[in-house]
Amino acid sequence: MFKIENKVIVVTGGNGLIGKQMVSAFRKQGAIVISVDLYFENQGHDDFIFDINDKDSVENAIASIVAKYKKIDGWINNAYPRTTDWANKFEDISIESWRKNIDMHLNGYFICSQLALEQMKIQRYGSLINMSSIYGLVGPDFTIYEGTDMTMPAAYSAIKGGINNLTRYLASYYGPYQIRVNTVSPGGIFDNQHKSFIENYNKKVPLKRMGSTKDVVAAVFYLLTDESNYITGHNLVVDGGWSII
Repeated sequence: MFKIENKVIVVTGGNGLIGKQMVSAFRKQGAIVISVDLYFENQGHDDFIFDINDKDSVENAIASIVAKYKKIDGWINNAYPRTTDWANKFEDISIESWRKNIDMHLNGYFICSQLALEQMKIQRYGSLINMSSIYGLVGPDFTIYEGTDMTMPAAYSAIKGGINNLTRYLASYYGPYQIRVNTVSPGGIFDNQHKSFIENYNKKVPLKRMGSTKDVVAAVFYLLTDESNYITGHNLVVDGGWSII
């Protein structure tokens, strides 16, 4: 039970915090994992460099993967593109920045989903997972940022909320082809943030700790296995109880 051995799985943003953990963990479980990102320090033979907003490069990568492995069992939209002014407070966000972030992130997920799902449609099976966030589900608690220069980027809420409902749409549209589309929504993941932020976060969340990358990877792993074959259109929230209070 709960195996992904020999499954061909694509992870966008495979060089990021959570992406690296996915790629490593899934390869250890015997999956053929194709890691996708804009940059790799040491590019491996199954690492693809492309921008999720470049439709031609995504299409070419999918064609290369299918030519080599004959299938794509799983596709994880995990990339996290953003501008350098991403962390600006709401009143300081320019409309140009707002538009660019939504274009890069939400529209990048659309491009990858459209192309990957059409390949899965030919196969008549597959699992596509969109990485979202608790902030696509609930509003932010700004008190956790007190004592820091941090904030919750406004575009993030709009993007992740859109991804959540896009997932439901795709699950309904591609369901007749036995393709499953789900979302995983992590809460705060520990990444050596400001001490005050960590303390504030831990006080609020019911489990009294931030999440780890392993917590998220385990949820994604489950949605790739055959044991989740009757789950689609679902938002699997991995947040230590944050969103229930």
